[in-house]
Parts: sequence; structure tokens; C-alpha cells
Amino acid sequence: MKHRRGKRFPLYAVRDKAVIVTGASSGIGYATALLFAARGARVVAAARSAEPLVVLQQQAQAAGGVLITQVTDVTDPAACRALVDRCVSEFGGVDVLINNAGISMRSLTIETDVAVLRRLMEVNFWGTVHCTKAALPWLLKSPRGVLVGVSSVAGFHGLPGRSGYSASKFAMHGFLESIRIEHLPDGLHVLVVAPGFTRSGIRTHALTGDGREQSETPRSEGKLMSPEDVAHHILRAIRWRKRNRIVSFEAQFVALVQRILPHFIDWLIYRSMAKEPGSPLRERAVEDAANRVDSREDVASPEE
Repeated sequence: MKHRRGKRFPLYAVRDKAVIVTGASSGIGYATALLFAARGARVVAAARSAEPLVVLQQQAQAAGGVLITQVTDVTDPAACRALVDRCVSEFGGVDVLINNAGISMRSLTIETDVAVLRRLMEVNFWGTVHCTKAALPWLLKSPRGVLVGVSSVAGFHGLPGRSGYSASKFAMHGFLESIRIEHLPDGLHVLVVAPGFTRSGIRTHALTGDGREQSETPRSEGKLMSPEDVAHHILRAIRWRKRNRIVSFEAQFVALVQRILPHFIDWLIYRSMAKEPGSPLRERAVEDAANRVDSREDVASPEE
């Protein structure tokens, strides 16, 4: 079914659609795979860790859903092709690809190994590229193919202490928007979803400057949006063929106002991130203040 100017598509139903969800071992990916299976989609849930996928499959099947799993490292192009091949062999094609696999970081750029920044790009950006390249021919064969990238407000405005994460999400945005325009005549639906801070393990597993996981979250997770809420937003955005879905009010505010008052948003984000427990911004501010005091004392002290 080709798209023509002025022609409106009916609302999209995921029932009986073949859907791939990456990063499905926890958080948004887990909740999204479970929700789509509950709504009648035929889901292939992918992640690096096998054990959470087994639990996910059991939970989906207990609720009457159709969900199979595939252990996949999205940084490996061959693994991404195998993931798509599994979906095609089991369900006859690919109707929806949800690129959700991702990792974060928490470190000032000046204190971060380049290998960490490269790792962020490999998972968040190149993982999206590998899966999309493998699935795109099948999405175009689908009468109403859907390509989704789960991004972040960090893809609209840079976040201090998360430069590699922001860079990877900006890159994802540009990649997916280009595909959207390339395939305007084909009716391919390309959706970028940008949740705000969500209750998940992404901050626990965020990389520090030397590449180790920080192993704790700097946020009060109980006060954050649930992965299940984000999953419902993704489902509704697909149903209504949205091009962007910025989920939280805070993310919507940043994405809108940064176009008008970028310097104001810079300081707003700086102050918000500096309030986090153990924030590298706060630690640097304390060090800078101590250095200024030492400098003044050196100037005031008489020479011996």
C-alpha cells in the first residue's frame, strides 16, 4: 500500500503483526514486548542476556501471547541479521522493528576514556543501524511497516556527564529521520520516542569514565515514569502514526524551549544534573572551589 499526499491511513493495529523488540531483557524493552504480545502481536524479543528473556517468554505465554526470544548482541551485524531471519522464518516477515537496546554513561567528557564513548556509539547508534539495515527490506515489503527508535531527551539537547549518550541519540535521530524522508513515497512509518527519566536498570548499568558500571542509580527510581507507561506511549504513537513522541512534560519542555532559549535550557539542565547524588558536576565544582581557595591562600602567604 503506497502512501499518497492527502491519503489518510486507518489506525494501526498490532494484532498478528510480526514485531521485533531489542533490549527486551529489562525496562522499556521488556514492558513493550510484553504489552505487544498481550495485544496480539507475534513478538521476537531480543537481548544479550538469556535468562531474563526466558522469564519474559514464560510471562507472555502464560497470558496467552505469542513471544519467542533470540539472544542478540546488536553491535554484531551478523547477530542482527540472524535476529531478522528468525522473525522471518517464524512469522513470515517483519512488520515492526523497535530499536530499544541501549546503555548510558555518567562521567565528564574530560575524564572519560574514548573507548567508553565508542562503546556508547556501538550499542546505541550502530546497534540501531545494524538492526534497521537487516530489517528494512522486510519493513518495506510489509503493507504498513513501522520503524521505531527509543531515544531520549538527550537526543534533543545535550546532557552534561552523558556526552557519549547524547551523541549516540543525536546520531540515531539523524539516521531515522533520513530514512523517513527517503521512504516517504513508500508509506514507511518512522517513529522516534523520547521518554523522560524512566524506572529501569539503565542508570545502574551506566558506564563511568573508565568503563566500569556505576552499579547504583543517582535518581529516586520510585518517583520516575514506569516502563509500562512508556510501552503504552509507544503503542499509541504507532497506532496514530506519530513521527515523534516526547513522553514526559519535562522532555517536551526541553525540546520546545531549547529552540527559543537554548542558554536558559543549558543552565536548567546543568543545575538539575548537578543536584544528583555523586554528580560529577558537583564534584568538579567542589574541586574548583577548593582550588580557588588554595590559590588565594598562596597569593596571600608571604614568601619564605
